[in-house]
Amino acid sequence: MSDKSAHSVPVTGEERGEGKFPKGLVLRLFAYLIAGHLFAGFLYLLFMLGGQNQ
Repeated sequence: MSDKSAHSVPVTGEERGEGKFPKGLVLRLFAYLIAGHLFAGFLYLLFMLGGQNQ
């Protein structure tokens, strides 16, 4: 009976992946980092080009 009570505990990411992040979270974080850097680079380019025109 003690086995059943141990299996009724909800499984979190730590038990499932030995402390690793879930795959979907890693992909989403990577995509946000890439998109954030692209957006920051675009803003930097706009300010550099705008500064040259003055």
